[in-house]
Amino acid sequence: MSGMGRREFVALVGGAAAWPVVARAQQSAMPVIGFLNGQWPDTFAHAAAAFREGLKETGFVDGENITIEYRWAEGQDDRLPAMASELVRRQVAVIAATGASAAADAAKAATSTIPILFIVGVDPVKLGLVASLNRPGGNLTGVNQFTNTLSAKRLELLREMLPGATSIAFLLNPDGPQAEFESLDLETAARAIGIRIEILTAGNGHDIDALSTTLAQHQISALFVAANPFLASQTTKLIEIAARHRIAVMSAERRHAAAGGLMSLRHKH
Repeated sequence: MSGMGRREFVALVGGAAAWPVVARAQQSAMPVIGFLNGQWPDTFAHAAAAFREGLKETGFVDGENITIEYRWAEGQDDRLPAMASELVRRQVAVIAATGASAAADAAKAATSTIPILFIVGVDPVKLGLVASLNRPGGNLTGVNQFTNTLSAKRLELLREMLPGATSIAFLLNPDGPQAEFESLDLETAARAIGIRIEILTAGNGHDIDALSTTLAQHQISALFVAANPFLASQTTKLIEIAARHRIAVMSAERRHAAAGGLMSLRHKH
């Protein structure tokens, strides 16, 4: 879950985000919103713009009646805890933990009082973010995009477009908090439709460089790339490697298709 569209941000900000900001506005002339994200400001610019638009639709404009404090981990999730703690010390009114569930985990660990809003692609109950969907409890709430539930459909589409494919690889970042759930969901979906799938991992530049050899050894026909900030940052390299081996690439993120991949598919509200 690393990519987000305008609708997700409007839903996040326009509904749940409004009440804590309003509450703090009574105490401060210029309440502060913390924006915590594991990605890069340039690759996430469209979603950040949607975030500001969502706030504007609820009457809050950055620099006029609110201030937004941005914290970008630039693909290094280990930086998120310190950034979350910094936002807590800044006494922000609310933390929008975006980009991936790692941001929500960091924010949750940093505070039990400041409201936290998240967007994730895996059941937030399984991730330990909330107690239940009906009654989240605590100080966290947000949006579940249910992107993992599309695993079977993505595999079906790949099989339809590549009927001769004998093996499909799923590339994920093993350090991502959603990795275990993602691999289990995809393996289950693959068994259900009779497709052989190889789980491959890449969590750093060395792993990406070694991927070319791995794909050749496993005789991969198609590559499905998980939504993850680090893997998103490696889009150009991944597409180049896949092209070298004549491997089709599918992803939950549009950026891979735009860079030369076969297609992308993600949930739309």
